[in-house]
Amino acid sequence: MEEKRINERESIEIIASMIARTKDRYHLGDGNIMLMWGYLTLCISVIIWVLLALTHNPVVNWMWFLIWIIGGTATPIMAKREAAKKGVKTYTDKIISRLWSVVGFSAIACTFVCLVLMMFYAVDAWSAMFVFALIIVPLAEIANGIVLNESSYIWGGTLGLVSGIVLTGCIAGKIALCASWVMPLFIMAFIFMTIIPGHVINYKAKKNL
Repeated sequence: MEEKRINERESIEIIASMIARTKDRYHLGDGNIMLMWGYLTLCISVIIWVLLALTHNPVVNWMWFLIWIIGGTATPIMAKREAAKKGVKTYTDKIISRLWSVVGFSAIACTFVCLVLMMFYAVDAWSAMFVFALIIVPLAEIANGIVLNESSYIWGGTLGLVSGIVLTGCIAGKIALCASWVMPLFIMAFIFMTIIPGHVINYKAKKNL
């Protein structure tokens, strides 16, 4: 069976369509999920930080679960709406979706382990959640940036990862994680990881309109 040869006109059309798809890889609202997680984490973190400073009551830390509950509920709803707007789901979309699904399941597993250690062994392992948030999440964001060729994801993820490495070193060296410096570090890391890239992506999407 003879292979179909692509003439000059067809090859130009293929190249043009590839350039167009690359140019329009962002649609209006693509950064909304990232922004939702960023502002949600920022608000809850600031509230916890203020309450800890005022009350010195560790019970306040249970409010961290609000991030997973609110974010975990809102994400699939927002993802469905964005998928409906885009129409066809590309292979890249599937890769990114699966990547963040792995992060989500890892978060559930990490939380479960911390709960079991606390309830059955009276071990406080919650600092592992900071390591998760600033190691696993940044690595996924960097991978996301590489797939999409988006530098704001890569730089944001890198800054978050550096913060996570600092925290991991402190935990390994048994240095106390005081709210006075951990909370600002955590908040700044999430601003660079989520809020800035989210606005950058939505800005680029508007330019393509």
